[in-house]
Amino acid sequence: MNVDFIDDNLKEIEKKITAACDRCGRRRDEVTLIAISKTKPAEMIERCVKNGITFFGENKAQELTEKLSVIEDSDALHWHFIGHLQRNKVKYIVGSAELIHSVDSKRLADAINEQSEKKNIISDILIEVNVAMEESKFGVTCEETVELVRYISTLGNVCLRGLMTIAPYVDNPEKNRPHFAKLRKLLIDINGKNIDNVNMNVLSMGMTGDYEVAIEEGATMVRVGTGIFGERIYNI
Repeated sequence: MNVDFIDDNLKEIEKKITAACDRCGRRRDEVTLIAISKTKPAEMIERCVKNGITFFGENKAQELTEKLSVIEDSDALHWHFIGHLQRNKVKYIVGSAELIHSVDSKRLADAINEQSEKKNIISDILIEVNVAMEESKFGVTCEETVELVRYISTLGNVCLRGLMTIAPYVDNPEKNRPHFAKLRKLLIDINGKNIDNVNMNVLSMGMTGDYEVAIEEGATMVRVGTGIFGERIYNI
């Protein structure tokens, strides 16, 4: 498999991330690039690693487990779970994923907390917020977020790190700017409530089509798949 194109794609993305940071007066090290490696073979992931990428995002428990077993030095990489997580899959993710981006209910938070307690670890999580109120997307509403934050803050084996959103697919990334700005404001407002055990600093927002705008609006993690790897492969 020829994966040389990944080198050029990553160089271009790095330029764009740096430029976006410059435009809004942020440091480059304030933004983490997560390579969304779901459906991608090990060769592509290992090529990213050679380019200095260490953060990868997967959306299926089985695929994450398989990649941890076949990718060289996978323990040295940072694996994030970015897909919708079913409670019966939590046991496979806790302890494998460094950060779970997609917590959207008390029941899921409870399941993560229970498994984390069994494994004697603390799991870092984000709350997924459906800022744009799309019926096809998972996530809590902005109005429901505060209540979920308060609930999670009482759990002993999870640590709430911040918020995540999946913005709509749009032809012009500027259309998503209001959604990104709203998520950032929500995080600031919740931090301002001084809830015990809550000090969130992660904003996971922005994908291949709109990550530059997301950075300008405060994203600390951007999730790029197609921009790095090309179109998805579904037959692995």
